[in-house]
Amino acid sequence: MTEPFLIGEMMTGGYGQGPDILHECTISASKGEISVIVGPNGAGKSTAMKAVFGMLDLRGGAVRLDGEDISGLSPQDRVVKGMGFVPQNANIFTSLTVEENLEMGAFIRRDDFSDTMAQVYDLFPILKEKRLQAAGELSGGQRQQVAVGRALMTQPKVLMLDEPTAGVSPIVMDELFDRIIEVARSGIPILMVEQNARQALEIADRGYVLVQGRNAYSGTGKELLNDPEVRKSFLGGGG
Repeated sequence: MTEPFLIGEMMTGGYGQGPDILHECTISASKGEISVIVGPNGAGKSTAMKAVFGMLDLRGGAVRLDGEDISGLSPQDRVVKGMGFVPQNANIFTSLTVEENLEMGAFIRRDDFSDTMAQVYDLFPILKEKRLQAAGELSGGQRQQVAVGRALMTQPKVLMLDEPTAGVSPIVMDELFDRIIEVARSGIPILMVEQNARQALEIADRGYVLVQGRNAYSGTGKELLNDPEVRKSFLGGGG
């Protein structure tokens, strides 16, 4: 069996000198697939994602991208290697226009990125319509589209999203999920932390339920949705 394109394996660690938040936690994402991390508040979901991105001190385990151990690299160096990361907060420049935000996403590129810009506008037509507007004037869902679009401008080999649907309406959530599926279908592995566990698992090829920084359950999205224990504990009742 070939190794997933991105894997954080047996990760143990925390912030600085603080206690370990992650305990032998493993998460991965394969090409063209969506991997979703769910679990209760304080389970270490965003921490696990940040560990993969290099924002956490690992005391055990390793992070590999396309077979290469990148555990020692800074977040900036991981971006150069092909990681796109969209944090939950402060993920756009509100005073810049939509188009300027996307151009900022291409900062590491030395080539002509107009084709990528066109692809982002194809994926998010509303951004093309509002490209000359200040990003701070957009709705929450549109801002998230700017943030994802900006990450795509780096032509990432893997895209990581930290709660992309936080604070948006159910309709906007569905639309964002549709776009995320499109990105995955283009071949880019997606690793996503999501509060809306049931909806996220419905689009997930692979799901991880974390509890207190440990893997509690993992499987395909469908397996987890159909697991009575997962349903009872994390998806609100047996239904």
